[in-house]
Amino acid sequence: VQLQASGGGLVHSGGSLRLSCVASGGTLSRQMMGWFRQAPGKEREFVSAISWDGGIKFAADAVKGRFAISKHNANNTIHLQMNSLKPEDTAVYYCAAGPTENWPWPDRLHSWGQGTLVTVSS
Repeated sequence: VQLQASGGGLVHSGGSLRLSCVASGGTLSRQMMGWFRQAPGKEREFVSAISWDGGIKFAADAVKGRFAISKHNANNTIHLQMNSLKPEDTAVYYCAAGPTENWPWPDRLHSWGQGTLVTVSS
């Protein structure tokens, strides 16, 4: 599975951004797709994930109530709507896919998109 992420940018604190990730080249049944992020000098951390049928969603405590993950099966795309952004949300955001049982551990996932940079200014 190949993943292509987009949608990062620069936004002021309190603003919003929407990230997208398009999957191609493989089957995504029984898999989840989602997002991790990595800030400078920090380890990659889980943000949110969704099953391909949309029946399972979960998110890190740091983003609950502010970020919402969704999917469009018609075009193999997931979105991450990020609202009320804070400077501490600044990071490179990575899209990933893998079996449900391997989430939310990044070292157990083998399909990754290129990162997209999100910068939140104070």
